Amino acid sequence: MKEDKDGGADLRADPMHWKQLARGREGPSEPPDRDKLDAVYRVATEWAQRMEKSRISEYLELLHSPWRLIWLNVLSGTARGVGIAIGFTFFAATIIYVLQVLGALNLPIIGDYIADIVRIVQHQLELHTI
Repeated sequence: MKEDKDGGADLRADPMHWKQLARGREGPSEPPDRDKLDAVYRVATEWAQRMEKSRISEYLELLHSPWRLIWLNVLSGTARGVGIAIGFTFFAATIIYVLQVLGALNLPIIGDYIADIVRIVQHQLELHTI
């Protein structure tokens, strides 16, 4: 029997294979058209390559070890939380810095708006200290 380029048996080229299947009533009595077989082979090869690229085997191994899955989720959640905290800190610091610069310019509309915010915050602090 011939071997194909992947090292497996090339059943498409062996007409005896089809006769054996026909006697056992397990398959068709005549070999299918070569073009159809080539098309099926190409589709199957393409699907196999796609599954390799998606690393589905590693995902299945991960599903079989639940403690490793939990540990990886804890680590990724912690990293995500730290990243969000650092990002929000930089964002808030930038906003506060911009507001301080705008407040120092004494612009009429923006300065009044910032003064209102300061008054509201001071009023809330006085209410909670009593």
